[in-house]
Amino acid sequence: MQDSNLARDAQSAHWRETYRLNPDMYGIDPSEAGRAAIETFMSLGLRNVLELGAGQGRDTLAFLQAGLRVTALDYSADALAAIDDKAAQLGRDEQLHTIVHDVRLALPLEDSSVDAAYSHMLFNMALTKVELTFLANEVRRVLRPGGIHIYTVRHVGDAHFGQGIPRGEQMWENGGFIVHFFSSETVRDLSEGFSQAEVAAFEEGTLPRKLWRITQQKL
Repeated sequence: MQDSNLARDAQSAHWRETYRLNPDMYGIDPSEAGRAAIETFMSLGLRNVLELGAGQGRDTLAFLQAGLRVTALDYSADALAAIDDKAAQLGRDEQLHTIVHDVRLALPLEDSSVDAAYSHMLFNMALTKVELTFLANEVRRVLRPGGIHIYTVRHVGDAHFGQGIPRGEQMWENGGFIVHFFSSETVRDLSEGFSQAEVAAFEEGTLPRKLWRITQQKL
């Protein structure tokens, strides 16, 4: 268990080095989930979005170009600096606020201060069930009443589930990355204070990764 805790704590440095060595490792086009989120936010008139785990910003920039205002959080200062630069090149920097943050800590936003929250595989990070519950509660806290939470996760039907090094609590390490794979029970357990989850299955990448896009409304 101690080895797993140390491995999880080392993930921040691993991601920072990965971003440094592989600029735009996920490409520059928005993800399928990001495009779907834009459609949802625009159709509901939501304009102020919190993005958790913005990474290299492929969805962040798409949000900005759609006219949304984005508060982007990530624990890599270098990744956020790159997003700031790209937003400035697009003339969209006034719509963007970036914050270096570890999501295991309270979100640095006021209660009921954003229209929507979005993350792409952030909930799959090396977070324990206790940490995930805390994060879900924090998302609910900062959302306005009726606000929308969209997040994506790799699930237990993914080819990497059960493969590699076990790290406890449905977490497995492959290629240096620890993934917390979600079951339907995990989704349900994180839904307190939200409407029943709308779950859409999709695939991404060459494995392919098998994911769920989860959409909920704050009650």
